[in-house]
Amino acid sequence: MNRKIILSLLIMLITGKVALAQSTDLEKEIRELSTQKWQWMADKDADKLEGLFHDKAKFVHMGGTWGKDREVEIIRGGFIHYKKADVHEVMVEVLNDNTVILWNQITLLAVVGSNEVTNPFMVTEVYVKEDNTWKLADLTFSKTMTRE
Repeated sequence: MNRKIILSLLIMLITGKVALAQSTDLEKEIRELSTQKWQWMADKDADKLEGLFHDKAKFVHMGGTWGKDREVEIIRGGFIHYKKADVHEVMVEVLNDNTVILWNQITLLAVVGSNEVTNPFMVTEVYVKEDNTWKLADLTFSKTMTRE
């Protein structure tokens, strides 16, 4: 009887470690994808971003909410230039093999219209896997208050 208990515990431990390793790999993959996204935004690489954005994606900014086509048009046209995102903290939550939420605490240097602005944000990114490819389904900017 003790052998069965020990064997069962050993199997649970191994299974747990495999699941944890898969989750950690997935978290790393999404962190890297998010970092690439910030670089593509800084580079105004609308073509790469268009490939990353889910067709039904939503983008929530201080000035409104819109879909993929409008966000790509804004970036391509230079209305918003995400010049530099200084990422201070990243948190990742794997909901399942096909859905991951990432939160970035950032200071964003951007050009909006003709004005250069810097704002602190908590950014929520929701990634979904579709046809074995990660797509950004939601990007929400929440302005935070800073302490002085």
